[in-house]
Amino acid sequence: MPPHTARPEEFTYDLLVIGSGPGGQRAAIQAAKLGKKVAVVERKAVIGGVCINTGTIPSKTFREAIMHLSGYNERGLYGSAYAVKDDITVQDLLLRTSSVMSHELDVVRNQLHRNRVESINAEASFMGPNTVRLRDVRGHGDGWRDVTAHTIVVAVGTKAARDPKIPFDGQSIIISDDILDLQNLPRTVTVIGGGVIGCEYASMFAALGVRVTLIDKRPRLLEFVDHEITDVLAYQMRQNRMTLRLGEAVKVVEKVQDRLGERVKVTLASGKEILSDMVLYAIGRVGATERLNLEAAGLSADERGRISVNGHYQTSVSHIYAVGDVIGFPSLASISMEQGRLATCHAFGIPTQSVPELFPYGIYTIPEISTVGKNEEELTSAGVPYEIGKAQYREIARGQIIGDEQGTLKLIFHLETRELLGVHIIGTGASELIHIGQAVMAFGGTVDYFVNTVFNYPTLAECYKTAAFDGINRLGSAPLLEPKLEPAKEVGEVI
Repeated sequence: MPPHTARPEEFTYDLLVIGSGPGGQRAAIQAAKLGKKVAVVERKAVIGGVCINTGTIPSKTFREAIMHLSGYNERGLYGSAYAVKDDITVQDLLLRTSSVMSHELDVVRNQLHRNRVESINAEASFMGPNTVRLRDVRGHGDGWRDVTAHTIVVAVGTKAARDPKIPFDGQSIIISDDILDLQNLPRTVTVIGGGVIGCEYASMFAALGVRVTLIDKRPRLLEFVDHEITDVLAYQMRQNRMTLRLGEAVKVVEKVQDRLGERVKVTLASGKEILSDMVLYAIGRVGATERLNLEAAGLSADERGRISVNGHYQTSVSHIYAVGDVIGFPSLASISMEQGRLATCHAFGIPTQSVPELFPYGIYTIPEISTVGKNEEELTSAGVPYEIGKAQYREIARGQIIGDEQGTLKLIFHLETRELLGVHIIGTGASELIHIGQAVMAFGGTVDYFVNTVFNYPTLAECYKTAAFDGINRLGSAPLLEPKLEPAKEVGEVI
C-alpha cells in the first residue's frame, strides 16, 4: 500500500503545513474546520512568514506612514511643499510599522490557537513522501523528531534574490528585507529592478523627497499590467523627480569614496555611472526550498526554487500540495490565502468553486494600481473585439475633494456583447475600487450595469459610471441594453 493511501489514523497528522505565511495559515485553518488534526511548522522564531515580518504588512504600513507624514495626498490641495512633519526619520516610519506588525502577529497566533492548530517552531525537511524531520531551531541542541502526515502543504514562500558579485551590507547596499533595519533615510537611492517590489519602494522613497533612480533592463515597468496604466505610473514617477533608466543592464555595483563620503556607484552596461547613498537590489525572489530535501519526497524545484503544481495545487506527488509564492506568479498574499484554502479542500474531497481569472492584483506604488481581468494587449493578441471607457479622477467631485487629479479608471468591454472584460485603475483607493468591477465580472455583467445603477455622491466609485458612459459614447449610435428589471409589485402584495 503506497504511503499516502494508508488510513489517516496511521499518521501523526492529517495535514502538515510547512510555512506559516498567508497560504499556510489558510490551508491549516481550513483543515481544522473540517475536524482534521493539523500542525504548522515554522523555522523562524515568529510566525506569519514574509507577509507579516518583512513583506506585505510592513511595506504597506511603511507606505501609509510615508503618505501621512509627507502629506503626499494633500499636496494637490495645499502645494508641493506641504508636509505633516518636517525631517521625517526612519524611526517615525517604523513606529507605525512595528505596531501593526505586532497586532497582526497576535491575530494569526489567536486564529491558529482557537482552531486548535498546533504550531511547531522547527526546520522541516522531507525524509520520505509522508515523513518530515523536524529539527529544533530554538537553541536546545541538535534535537529532532520525525512526524508523518496524510497530506502535506508546502507554503515556505520566497526570499529575496541576491547577486553574489554585489557586496550587500544591509545599510548602503540592501535588499527589501533590510529596509526595516535602516538607521537613516538616504538622500539619494538607486533601485535595481522595475518589478512590483522595486516600483513600490522607489515610489515610496520619492514621496519622501529622496532622489531616486530606477533601473530595469526591460523597456517598460510592470509588463503584466495594462500599458496605459503603467504609462500613467511612469509619468507620476517622473513628476516626483524620479529618473527611469529602462532598457539598461547593470554591470557593476561597488562602494566608492568621493567628496561626499562613502557612496555606492552603479555602472551600467551602456557606460553610464550612477552615484547614490544607497542601492536597493530588487531583482525578483526565489523559492525558499533549498532546505526541504525535496528529493526525498520525489519532488524537485526549478532554477529559482519554485515548485510546479497542477490546477488543484498538487505537486507531482499527489498528496503533497504547494501554495503561495513558492509556486511563482502572481505571488500575492490574497491569492496565496485562496490557494491554501483550495488545496486543503481538494485534499479532503470538499467541492469548491474558484475563478482564478478574476483574482484581483494590487500593486502599492504611489499612486497605487489595481487590475482584474484582461488588459488591452491580451485581448488584442487573442483577437477579441473590444472597446474601452475611461474616467479621470479630476472629472469626479471626490477626486477634487481629496486632491487626486491624476487617477484613472479604465473599463474594457466586449464590442458586441458589452460584457465587462477588464478593469484597470491607478490612483487613490484603486485596490478597494477594483472589487466593484470584480463583482460585476463574476456575474457576467455588462458595461450597461454601471450606466443603470446609482453610486453615492461624491465618491470615487462614480468613476465607473463616467467610464461606462465614455465607452458607450465611443460606440456611436448603439442603443443601451435594456436592464433586466422585475415588474413593480402592487401595494400590499406579498414580496
